[in-house]
Amino acid sequence: MTLTDRDRAVQAALTQGLVGPRQPVAGLLDVAGIRRSAAELRAAFAEFTAPGTQVLHAFAVKAASLVPVLRLLAQEGIGCEVASPGELALARAAGIPARHTVLDSPAKTLAELREALALGIAVNVDNHEELSRIDRMMASAPSTAPIGLRVNPQVGGGSIGAMSTATDTSKFGVPLRDPGAREWIVRACLDRPWLTRLHAHVGSQGMPLERMAEGVRVLYDLAEEINEQAGGPRISTLDIGGGLPVNFSSDAVTPTYREYVALLRSAVPGLFSGRYGLVTEFGRSLLAKHGMVLARVEYAKWAGGRPIALTHAGAQVATRTVFAPASWPIRVAAYDDAGRPKTGAPVPQDIAGPCCFAGDLVAENRPLPRLESGDHVALLDTGAYYFSTHFAYNSLPRPGVYGYAPAPDGTFAFATVRTPQTLEELTAESGADHANALRSLALG
Repeated sequence: MTLTDRDRAVQAALTQGLVGPRQPVAGLLDVAGIRRSAAELRAAFAEFTAPGTQVLHAFAVKAASLVPVLRLLAQEGIGCEVASPGELALARAAGIPARHTVLDSPAKTLAELREALALGIAVNVDNHEELSRIDRMMASAPSTAPIGLRVNPQVGGGSIGAMSTATDTSKFGVPLRDPGAREWIVRACLDRPWLTRLHAHVGSQGMPLERMAEGVRVLYDLAEEINEQAGGPRISTLDIGGGLPVNFSSDAVTPTYREYVALLRSAVPGLFSGRYGLVTEFGRSLLAKHGMVLARVEYAKWAGGRPIALTHAGAQVATRTVFAPASWPIRVAAYDDAGRPKTGAPVPQDIAGPCCFAGDLVAENRPLPRLESGDHVALLDTGAYYFSTHFAYNSLPRPGVYGYAPAPDGTFAFATVRTPQTLEELTAESGADHANALRSLALG
């Protein structure tokens, strides 16, 4: 059997004790793969964009809220798109410059807006009321921070409603096709010389590329209309969002960044002419294929004639897969106690997690070589979201996350991205320092 780099990384992780009886689950990131995706993104836009065009690729921090990952991407020329004070703090801890940071959120506080404007971070304004807040801030403390307006092009959704952000009633942005909205947007930009950007994001997983391109075309046409009425380049930059879908059914990377950019070039030729600077906000597509969750099989049992492998990877790391399996199915690879790929005839079986509810299944009736106690499962294509947005059900501690790369001697070297959460840290996070707080109120 020919071993892949992934297989060898699993063996190395077990040999080095990153996963074992004491630490039964961990996230593993392929550093070379992440670098490759970043290079492919940059190359796709460079191929189709006019020389000299300002292009900022801002990684959606929610997809991997891990400081070492953000710093690695920064080394590859990728900035950060943040949507909360926490995400901005992570970007700053990773050393991301303000000029490479974009703030998006439908519920920014006054404090968030003040901080962003003071730092010079680009802000995408979500709605009428937020723009009024910015008006008052700019009047009292003018800022040179780039400011844009988020538009909902209302082009429709995809196959996953929760990931569709350009439906008629989406909570994001100013709904362009609502009565009077287009006129209001045009006037808002004409009246504010500092409002120089437009932003739209149609959706992500489950979204057809053609619909994503339609949303960008609508945004481009709106910018052209504003600039025509302004008699010059009032809108200078278009933030076209991210959301490239990921193939979760095989190792193939499809669609590719180049395919998407080529489609954009066909649908919106002027987008790449150099008249507009461009911002992108890709997240899942940069990391998903380059990560896995590796977990130990604690027990193997039967129920109703079906084998069940009880593992340490469930809803706490694969939340979307467990609660919405039809929308977020993932592949599972089976390994033995030494990390060798399991062989043998596939047997339909459930891959269950450790959470104390019946639906905690990452795969149901999935044909795999029969798993036994001490074996391991790898949840594939989980480099984005799966181990950076932990679900703290049953007070299960957050697992460690490790990056890996092949060493010159053919072995694999690992670097800690996030240390496993200790029970002491978990207890402190859950209010241990205030253990008597409620009791003292009751006695008071």
